[in-house]
Amino acid sequence: MRDFISSRARAIPPSGIRKFFDIAQDLEDVISLGVGEPDFSTPWSICEPSIYAIEQGRTSYTSNKGMPQLRQALAEELKSLYGLEYDPHDEVIITTGVSEGLDIAVRAVVDAGDEVLVAEPSYVSYAPCVTLAGGTPVPVPCTAADGYKVTPDLLLERITPKTKALILNFPNNPTGATMTRSDYEGIADVVTDHDLLLISDEVYSELTYEQKHCSPASLEGLRERTITLNGFSKAYAMTGWRIGYFCAPCGITAAALKIHQYVMLCAPVMGQVAALEALRHAREDKKAMFREFWMRRNMFVRGLNRIGLPCHMPEGAFYAFPSTEGTGLSDSEFAERLLKEQHVAVVPGSAFGESGKDHVRCAYAASREDLMEALRRMETFMATLS
Repeated sequence: MRDFISSRARAIPPSGIRKFFDIAQDLEDVISLGVGEPDFSTPWSICEPSIYAIEQGRTSYTSNKGMPQLRQALAEELKSLYGLEYDPHDEVIITTGVSEGLDIAVRAVVDAGDEVLVAEPSYVSYAPCVTLAGGTPVPVPCTAADGYKVTPDLLLERITPKTKALILNFPNNPTGATMTRSDYEGIADVVTDHDLLLISDEVYSELTYEQKHCSPASLEGLRERTITLNGFSKAYAMTGWRIGYFCAPCGITAAALKIHQYVMLCAPVMGQVAALEALRHAREDKKAMFREFWMRRNMFVRGLNRIGLPCHMPEGAFYAFPSTEGTGLSDSEFAERLLKEQHVAVVPGSAFGESGKDHVRCAYAASREDLMEALRRMETFMATLS
């Protein structure tokens, strides 16, 4: 059967996140800190109107771009939160999750042979999406010493005449790092001087703890060369509703829309109704979930440091990224043994690129009770390594 499989499909690895999730499914009494999904149910203020819409027969296609009311509400929200101005008619597409938004963004701009810089550690789908589009992903290794931020020097070391774009994800999965306006100003000249496109995945934008999120498209000179991706999965606990959005200058949006039309047609109308209700009526629910993540972060990260797993305090998202370097195990060995011996599931940092080696990602999107029990089991496991 191998002869029937495309070379591009053969070139991409299976998800390192799902591998450990699948192992955990076969074990009992597992505390999973592996999958990046809020443990909250979608707030009822979002669900009830969507259920009512289904009862009223709202189950048909929408415009390819998505419901006009949702696009308008999103444009207003982005301007209010981050100072971004997008025309809801020509510059916004509602996508089936941010994952589809990333896919159509990359395929709309990448030609065979183009190189795309990917800031690492990075979410597992970025490099494979570039490969599937015929491009070449080029990792940009960010380090703990620099707060896992992208710096001008890191970019300049890897830019070549073939470089087309840069993919960023801040707040970052898996490190929880953020980029400030000053940080973006530091790389803006590199992006413009080398005529690069910026693809910015900001799905964790509403989960920042110490400072307000900065969207790079809000900077002078970057708006016209930035694709902004975002969605409802993380801040509103709406992972299964599969609603994201794609915002860019109208020429890029038109190109991405053609791909979206052929592969997706439109995002599910039920999810779009739910997203509109989230923007209108779920602000207090969102704030309550955010406050809980904040308390979990503080408790869990302090616990990791206490038991001998050095971890910086993440400034965004809901991930801790402790170092396993002092354990005598590789990150994969650490994760596999922790799962089999103590039934705690974490993800090896190397699943997020070479830059994530000797770390593990722990999602603190679990109850405080589960997090405390996970720390107890991890401490027991660490004692067996001493």
